[in-house]
Amino acid sequence: MDISKAPNPRKLQLCRIYFLTGFAFLPFVWAVNVCWFFEEAFRKPPYTEQTQIKRYVIYSAIGTFIWTIALITWIILFQANRAAWGATADYISFIIPLGVP
Repeated sequence: MDISKAPNPRKLQLCRIYFLTGFAFLPFVWAVNVCWFFEEAFRKPPYTEQTQIKRYVIYSAIGTFIWTIALITWIILFQANRAAWGATADYISFIIPLGVP
């Protein structure tokens, strides 16, 4: 999507929509928001809506970072302890590996 041709109020509206959508447990949307609007927030000459866009981009980056850390922590924790958790781990597993742990 080429946001450079959009008027500034539309850019702010899109940035806000992507930020709010990220709260629906969609951290990927926050990452997209950071990628798409980083240039607008930090490298373009100042304009009225830029301060709000900058805030949404920073909060989206923080949210993406927190979700990434949480997911990596969960993956490491689950992979390291899956066999020890027994049936409980099997109930929350999508694919149950065969063989002896």
